[in-house]
Amino acid sequence: MFGGGGMNPRKMEQMMKQMGIDVTEIDAEEVVIRTADEDLVFSDAEVTRMDAQGQQTYQVVGSPETRGRGEGGDADADESAGDDEGAPEVPADDVEIVAQRAGVSTDDAREALEAENGDLAAAISRLE
Repeated sequence: MFGGGGMNPRKMEQMMKQMGIDVTEIDAEEVVIRTADEDLVFSDAEVTRMDAQGQQTYQVVGSPETRGRGEGGDADADESAGDDEGAPEVPADDVEIVAQRAGVSTDDAREALEAENGDLAAAISRLE
């Protein structure tokens, strides 16, 4: 979690509690960071939330898979892509991930992703 420079982890935890810092490990299945150009997908990330002075800070540790955002990045292309107005187009890579993780067909995975507005973790939970 933190490089304590050889400090005893128990001592480090005590010091952080004294300073009002609360650290929580989060059992995340997947973390997606979206930028204008690409998605960074962490499949087996270690996620830690630190609460200090009313602020929450998240730390993600792992190796991401990089995926391009494709040509459909502008709003006009997204609206014309689906039957529902404003419904985002679901990337084929996301459909494959959900289908593989949940053990379902790609059609079922696409429906779950559309129902969950592209949220991979929610779509997988919906299917399991």
